[in-house]
Amino acid sequence: MGREDCILIPNKTKVNAKCYVETLLPELVQDCRSVLPSGIIFQQDGTPAHTVKLAQDWIATEVNSLVKMNGLRTRLTYHVWEAMLERYKSFQPKPENIDELKNVLQLIWDQLPQDSINKAILSFPKRLWACVKPGGGHFEHTLK
Repeated sequence: MGREDCILIPNKTKVNAKCYVETLLPELVQDCRSVLPSGIIFQQDGTPAHTVKLAQDWIATEVNSLVKMNGLRTRLTYHVWEAMLERYKSFQPKPENIDELKNVLQLIWDQLPQDSINKAILSFPKRLWACVKPGGGHFEHTLK
């Protein structure tokens, strides 16, 4: 498995449907395809920028498949963000401006152990099926 760079948006950018479709989605999908050239299933939650017609139409045109389920993001996304936050807490010296913060976040991302990211990714199918069984509702209690 591989990974691409962090996607850092400009300071004070509002991530609305336009930003999501014109800026983030193309880069995210391109990164996914470079790591998984055989095809991707694009998973997203119910965030407003994800659910508007503009985003749904773009995804329907550009992506093989889309999975929309609440809660799945937790394990994959937050696992990585928690690991990055822990590394940031011990990072010295602390950044003094936005550009320095972006550089530190990219450095922390680059240094995250790949095996930890792989474990989160490989746990995804089990979590996906656990979510599908109750119809997309809460499922954390069913995992062992």
